[in-house]
Amino acid sequence: MFAAPLRLFRTLAIAEAVSWTLLIAALIVRGLTGWAPAVTIGGGIHGFVFLSYGATVVLVALNNRWKPGPTALALISAIVPYATIPAEVWLHRRGLLAGSWRIDVSARDEDARWYDRPLAWFLRRPAVLFGGLAVAVAVVFAVLLVVGPPGGKA
Repeated sequence: MFAAPLRLFRTLAIAEAVSWTLLIAALIVRGLTGWAPAVTIGGGIHGFVFLSYGATVVLVALNNRWKPGPTALALISAIVPYATIPAEVWLHRRGLLAGSWRIDVSARDEDARWYDRPLAWFLRRPAVLFGGLAVAVAVVFAVLLVVGPPGGKA
């Protein structure tokens, strides 16, 4: 399904934009009807997708060897509603989403990095990689739920 970094990144960029729509709709529902669980549901979905998008940015940035600037831009784009879509278009046009997963690495590669071998190991085992990422995102999500919403409880 995600045979290339572009497909995974694009899917999560779109999912992040959709989750913003859910959160904004939930805020409108709460404002019009007073039904607070709408924000709990919409905010929960948005929060999980937000963290998943962040994990995807890091994974693709490591795989495609992005410099810090594009990585920061992609991460920051998740904070602004719907900004992940233009960020994805910009990254794609610059060729930063091109290529395939780096599953075969050699220590003799001139641009080899310390994380290439472990990353390639995980990329050859997508179930382990995505399972591990899902668990990591779920743990961070659970910790953030315990900590509470941004700005404290109203």
